[in-house]
Amino acid sequence: MLTTVLTLVALLLCIVLLIRWRVRTNADWALWWHDNYLERIRDFLSGTTRPVRILKYVQRCANSGDVLSVISAIDAYCSKVEWAMNVGDEKGAILDAVVLETRPRYVLELGTYCGYSTLRIAHLLAPGARLITLEMNPHYAQVAIEMFRHAGLDAQVELLVGSSSALIPQLRKKLDIEKFDLVFIDHWKVSYLPDTKLLEECGLLKAGSVLLADNVTCPGAPDYLQYVRNSPRYQSQYFPARLEYLQVEDGVEKSVFLG
Repeated sequence: MLTTVLTLVALLLCIVLLIRWRVRTNADWALWWHDNYLERIRDFLSGTTRPVRILKYVQRCANSGDVLSVISAIDAYCSKVEWAMNVGDEKGAILDAVVLETRPRYVLELGTYCGYSTLRIAHLLAPGARLITLEMNPHYAQVAIEMFRHAGLDAQVELLVGSSSALIPQLRKKLDIEKFDLVFIDHWKVSYLPDTKLLEECGLLKAGSVLLADNVTCPGAPDYLQYVRNSPRYQSQYFPARLEYLQVEDGVEKSVFLG
């Protein structure tokens, strides 16, 4: 009897270790586990949402008015407490480098979520630069606004709520912006390509405009990659990395619009 119990315990332990390893190293397992399983359980047990839990942690642990403290707190929460699909610290360093290299005056972000990447961009911009971020989910947008406020950067970010396909054609008239120097793409992956073509059609890109697209490997945006890598209008470069806070392969694609 004891032998049978010990065997079952050992088997269960092996299964748990196998699941844990697969979640950390396999894209499909990781996204299913974190987004379709753990998040729903935490939402049910806490009566809140993951963005709210991240915000509350930041408000408790990060210094008000200190953007780097807020960024570090989000990284700490998402790596040690509860995973979330921010750009993350590893790919965030690539984003930082592109912002510093581009020195943009006008920046567009597609997909705000909790505002993590927005903060990484905003604190590196020169005085007078403008950052516009688009978020379709009103709940995420409200959390992001609170995050910007806690970081002391709420006055430097212009957040518009609505679908990117509806908002992009309005940007020039609504915001009095002719062209964007940098576009960070990190929303629905199926929208990467149509929104890129929409930016072109609306004349919001100029020769030298930089598009930086996250998660092009995981979950992946194959039609977008096919387009920017084969179009004579772009010069593209892939930066391999890992999916935020995990060991899963991912990467970002930097594409320079040639006109």
